[in-house]
Amino acid sequence: MNEVLEFLKNLTNPESIVKLGLPLLLFVIFAETGLLIGFFLPGDSLVFISGLLCATNQSLLKVNITELILFMSLAAIIGNTFGYYFGKRVGAGLYKRADSFFFKKKHLETTRSFYEKHGGKTLFIGRFLPIIRTFAPILAGVIKIDFKKFMLYNIVGALCWIGSVAGIGYFLGAKFPQTKEYLGYIVIGLIIVTSIPVLITYFNERKSK
Repeated sequence: MNEVLEFLKNLTNPESIVKLGLPLLLFVIFAETGLLIGFFLPGDSLVFISGLLCATNQSLLKVNITELILFMSLAAIIGNTFGYYFGKRVGAGLYKRADSFFFKKKHLETTRSFYEKHGGKTLFIGRFLPIIRTFAPILAGVIKIDFKKFMLYNIVGALCWIGSVAGIGYFLGAKFPQTKEYLGYIVIGLIIVTSIPVLITYFNERKSK
């Protein structure tokens, strides 16, 4: 039981995920971008730290930065595609689902507000925003967005998100190796910055109601 709890704890720690190997890293990105339970997993901080540690300790993941970006982008694309088909299968019934630890209806409503404001571009913008990143592909399936249009935003969004965030992490790690000593502060900073647009949308939604 303790081993299970320790494993679940590691899933919320970006540095621990990277140190446990590339397969787990790719699975977490897949889950965070396509499964209902993925909203609590690290996203931006995980991608950033992966790039940074790839520069400072390449033997950790045993791939170069180009391979890392391609693998992570593929995991994100597959994750979104899975989420799309899941949303298409469950349909509007998802709105009737009771809240649980792994599912909050408010997250679905926040994502819906993004769709109303940004349309299909939510799939691209959402790549850079926690919670929206998890629920955008699922809601795209619920409202049956054209699959070709979905895949365009899916692929471009994944490459831009992974490429930019991991690329910045790699650049800082290569130029300033001491950056890895401040990973805790970096994670907190990324969470705060990326959460601001989501919180604004959520509170505006509540205010409009």
